[in-house]
Amino acid sequence: MRFIGTAGWSVPRAAAQYFPTSGTHLQRYAQVLNCVEINSSFYRSHSLSTYQRWAASTPPSFKFSVKLPRAITHEAQLRHSRALLEQFLKEINGLGSKLGPLLVQLPPSMKFDVRVATRFFVVLRDLYHGAAMCEPRHATWFQPHVDQLLRNHHVSRVAADPPMAVTGSQPGGDTQLVYYRLHGSPRTYWSNYSVDHLDKLADEVKAYDENTTSWVIFDNTAAGYAALNALQMRDLLE
Repeated sequence: MRFIGTAGWSVPRAAAQYFPTSGTHLQRYAQVLNCVEINSSFYRSHSLSTYQRWAASTPPSFKFSVKLPRAITHEAQLRHSRALLEQFLKEINGLGSKLGPLLVQLPPSMKFDVRVATRFFVVLRDLYHGAAMCEPRHATWFQPHVDQLLRNHHVSRVAADPPMAVTGSQPGGDTQLVYYRLHGSPRTYWSNYSVDHLDKLADEVKAYDENTTSWVIFDNTAAGYAALNALQMRDLLE
């Protein structure tokens, strides 16, 4: 399966002509792209009913990936966060069968600590058995033994652009799920991706076998390029 979408479901003016004109932003978005990444969950909690409403607004095959709250990843830095994780999982249960992978994005200052990481992923897997991926942003996370730890807990490592380390542009950890987050380069959140860049990425995604689930999420939303690039990528993969 291949899922192509953006961080958030706003329909920018630059791409409006490619989306239906009626319905909510989510309803319009979901008629064209098959997934979305929920980032607002990082900043604040949403009720179970809110997630249920979002799920009901989308087609049967649509999927949501959801970003863990910053209270877990940035404030607690994965420590002593079981209660927070339990609450978060209760809320996102409202997505039902439309729940895709969880995104654990770490702060750039957070170095790899094997005890902290192991304890967190043990708790995560005790509470949740679905797909999950981690986006570390400190160089100490990009090591073979860290990849092995992630594989042990069936957690993927995000392939990010721009990358935070030499190997950061390639998926790591458990690669049954590959998840690309394209933040915009050279200007993060603002830059448009060239056709050449998208062509190369499309070839890379096509090379994975049928047992791999691929997600490509564009986060270069500041100038409206994310939706346009997602549509280009969708067409390249189709």
